[in-house]
Amino acid sequence: MMLKPHSLGALLVTLLALPVLPALPSDPAHAAPAAHVAPVAPVAIPEGHTADQISRFLATFYGQHGPSPHDREYNVSQTLKDRQQLNTDSDVLLCSQNKPQSIGIGPVTVAQAAGVGWATVTTQWAEGVTDTFTAYVRLDSKPIRLDDVICAG
Repeated sequence: MMLKPHSLGALLVTLLALPVLPALPSDPAHAAPAAHVAPVAPVAIPEGHTADQISRFLATFYGQHGPSPHDREYNVSQTLKDRQQLNTDSDVLLCSQNKPQSIGIGPVTVAQAAGVGWATVTTQWAEGVTDTFTAYVRLDSKPIRLDDVICAG
């Protein structure tokens, strides 16, 4: 059987994870008593915010026309606040220069391993023009807040 180099690492990790069993003595009368090993409790990983919580947060945060001054102050990461101070010509939270006619939040994706959840935000403008951007929320943010925005174009 021919193994690819990357599968050798996976095989090694698998072999290292197997339990090591002691050799059994040939004479059971002279066998040492079995050591008592306490079970290891699994480590709980905090799950953070759920997709539903992030969806409700983004819908409330963006509303129909954009975040309120209160949301901009208290529900946004310092990174976004700093970015807004550097970009005075555009609203970094809306990826635009104006307020949209309406805003819609798409389905939320949660990546537990990355510690982040995100959704596509769609803004509607005059004459049926739409635009999209991606809004990111850290799963461990307390309270929940907008962590980053990536504009589509």
